[in-house]
Amino acid sequence: MSRIPTPASINEAPTASQPILEAVNKQLGSVPNIFRMVSNSPAALEGYASLNGALGKGKLDPQTRERIALAVAEVNGCNYCLSAHTYLGKNLAKLDDVEIAANRGGTSTDPKAVAAVRFAITVLNERGHINNEDLNEVRAAGYSNEEIIEIVQHVALNVWTNFINEVAQTEIDFPVVDAEKAA
Repeated sequence: MSRIPTPASINEAPTASQPILEAVNKQLGSVPNIFRMVSNSPAALEGYASLNGALGKGKLDPQTRERIALAVAEVNGCNYCLSAHTYLGKNLAKLDDVEIAANRGGTSTDPKAVAAVRFAITVLNERGHINNEDLNEVRAAGYSNEEIIEIVQHVALNVWTNFINEVAQTEIDFPVVDAEKAA
């Protein structure tokens, strides 16, 4: 059971959060527990939904976004996010099991994407204090400055979702996947 209450329905969420939850429901066909739990703070829900929506319009493709989310969730040991992004990776981004396993290990089977995933993990592990070689590697793989900024933003967004789910101990409402690494 979540340590922070999860409204059972959109109607039980704070009034200011309900339009955002309705939009999530329209987009996904359901409202995952993370959104309902975060709806306790309409401001936090708006920030999460806005950043997620803005990044969805960015240059990084859905596959790369899911790869980064999987890698970050594994490093942070967030089973909720690992479960959610394994499901989304398979069903929306169409990643196969081999790719998902690679992403969880901080790499990729895709020659270009491996640079993005490794860079994301370096940014995470080094708390942004990367060196020139790290930046040059991701650029050499073909990522633009715009995409590099988006990779960093995806790391930040996923760290936030990992942390809020760990603080709340959000009940997992996806097929459960457990992190292999100790957080």
